[in-house]
Amino acid sequence: MKRSITHTIFLVAFFLISTFKSPITSQDKDKFVVVLDAGHGGHDPGNRGNGYKEKEIALKVVLTVGAALEKDGRFKVVYTRKTDKFIELHERGSIANKAGADLFVSVHCNSHRSQASGTETFVLGLHANDENFNVAKNENSVILLEDNYEANYDGFDPNSPESIIGLTLMQEEYLDQSLTLASFVQNRFKKTLERKSRGVKQAGFVVLHQTYMPSILIELGFLTNNNEGKYLNSKKGQDNMAKSITTSIIDYKESLDAVYKVHQPKKTELTKITTQTIEEGANKEITYRVQISAGSSDIELQSFNFKGLDQLSKIKKGELFKYFFGNTPNYTLAQELREVAASKGFGSSFVVAFRNNELIPLTEALKANESSN
Repeated sequence: MKRSITHTIFLVAFFLISTFKSPITSQDKDKFVVVLDAGHGGHDPGNRGNGYKEKEIALKVVLTVGAALEKDGRFKVVYTRKTDKFIELHERGSIANKAGADLFVSVHCNSHRSQASGTETFVLGLHANDENFNVAKNENSVILLEDNYEANYDGFDPNSPESIIGLTLMQEEYLDQSLTLASFVQNRFKKTLERKSRGVKQAGFVVLHQTYMPSILIELGFLTNNNEGKYLNSKKGQDNMAKSITTSIIDYKESLDAVYKVHQPKKTELTKITTQTIEEGANKEITYRVQISAGSSDIELQSFNFKGLDQLSKIKKGELFKYFFGNTPNYTLAQELREVAASKGFGSSFVVAFRNNELIPLTEALKANESSN
């Protein structure tokens, strides 16, 4: 009897965790490992809108991102391919797992029968509509070019919506982090490059379900759109998109630094900060957070109480509790975190400033930072 897709996924998960997760060398153990995946390659050109080749554009952007990150001593970069080579989808995930990666970023270009345009960034999940499913189906169809795809994917059918359901289980643990990075990428495309944004979306991509870390798939734009295709095929366009992705990855890493380098202050004074996510040494400098709500109720700092946000803190002033998301000395990053909060449903959230764990006027903080630069 044929095994179910769900049963197979759990078996594959156990196999990958126990076999492919290799230790990081002592030289790189403190580095943030990013796996960069240029879509398609070799005898798989990807889409060829307006005569351009997706595989070539994706590779050029990935190599530019990688070169920039490699200059930053905090990062170790691993590539699924650096040349025009065909890499099977399951191998791409294995490369990331073997590297013990902190992030997996896959880069592609879109196509459509119309003059559709715009960037979009996907995380693994159930497609919300036929359009998202079709994007995933196009990218997943590459498995049909593999010699032994029936065995490699145990009956997965890229044309079947039902096959997608089982894929989501393996990335569920990393969904919030993947969504955060995807939001950083899309916000920067829109605000810095003024590219049309089609938003952050969820769909069932095989290449994402193979990985055990936060993972995103970026569609740089539509090669089938006359203007956008020309832009993405140009060195200027590729350099701009690469710079934007690089900055987003750095911002994401710095947001994690603000979360995981923590200390737990004593709870003896109610006016002091109580938090799960305060950056070590934050009381010695000005930092920024995003105020997401306030009220008389004392709410437990758990992500399920705040629509999936997990970088939480709160203070009590009198009878009022104020709740915050994120903690960073970087005001620009705080603005990006506010966008993440807004995308989760906290549309009225705003950036606030702290000095020595005490709220101060935002204008005062910005002036102080300006004078110190």
